Amino acid sequence: MASLRIVDLGCIGYEECLALQRELVEQRHKGEIGDTLLLLEHPPVMTTGTGGGQDSLIAAPEDLARAGISIHKTDRGGDITYHGPGQLVGYPIFDLRNHGKDAHLFLRNIEQSVIGCLSDFGIDAHPSPGYAGVWVGDDKICSIGIAVRRWISYHGFALNVNPDFAHWALIHPCGLVGKKVTSIQKLIGRDPGMAAVKTGVVRAFERVFEYEDE
Repeated sequence: MASLRIVDLGCIGYEECLALQRELVEQRHKGEIGDTLLLLEHPPVMTTGTGGGQDSLIAAPEDLARAGISIHKTDRGGDITYHGPGQLVGYPIFDLRNHGKDAHLFLRNIEQSVIGCLSDFGIDAHPSPGYAGVWVGDDKICSIGIAVRRWISYHGFALNVNPDFAHWALIHPCGLVGKKVTSIQKLIGRDPGMAAVKTGVVRAFERVFEYEDE
């Protein structure tokens, strides 16, 4: 299989990035680009998916405004989630016709890619039956919500590297009442460095999706 194209966007606003994803979906559908993985961080933002999310929002709109957090409704699967600095977000713009033409399998492979990356940091992570995402024990470390248009994927995963956990107190993450979130930094006792985590994610995606190295 051809190489996976990696685009590092640094820190980018949610709406700007969503518009870019939609442009890339069209380009991928037309065959103008190959499979592409966007890696980035977002300024603080809450997003709700097709599974709802407003009922999982604990904070009032004015509380979000005071905290500098915007909120957006999206067309990905899932409930409410938080994105912010210290969280590695990955948006795979993939042609699923080359990956089994199966959105469920694709989501499971994203989970396995994240699990593989975390293994490189000595973290024993796992999926949870009935839920999208990646967990360490009972704590969630990575949220996943995808959308597919004409067999091209967009949206993706959010892996907690070293985020501000205070912002999660404003929601029930992914609609799961009483569940906690964790991060790589919390689990290994040090900041792993965002660059190192990006490298680990890319390598894991290449392994799981069987891409050739550049």
